[in-house]
Amino acid sequence: MKRVITYGTFDLLHYGHINLLRRAKALGDYLIVAISTDEFNWNEKNKKCYFSYEQRKQLVEAIRYVDLVIPEENWEQKKTDVHEYHVDTFVMGDDWKGKFDFLKDENVEVVYLERTPEISSSQIKNDLNNR
Repeated sequence: MKRVITYGTFDLLHYGHINLLRRAKALGDYLIVAISTDEFNWNEKNKKCYFSYEQRKQLVEAIRYVDLVIPEENWEQKKTDVHEYHVDTFVMGDDWKGKFDFLKDENVEVVYLERTPEISSSQIKNDLNNR
């Protein structure tokens, strides 16, 4: 069984997220999604979410492409996650291109998928603020 993992905040879930998860799942048999916790988002990313971690987790778990949701609590856990969950492929959006290539040293394929260009959570927030 080929295992794939991806990471994200998944606040204001939209079709760009769905596209990413569908394409990530197509790279393997089992998709693990690590969702940034509220504490990690605030303390490390200075990002305040609209939905709580538990709410975002419920939303992502309801997506048919997702097999398992785990919390992302720090930047460093990616290396341990690929071992703990026996991951074959690590997937991120191409805006992170090159940032996780160090995982190749852990015998993990690293794939950066093109983002859905016309949609992002940041764009949704900007559009709503400008109304």
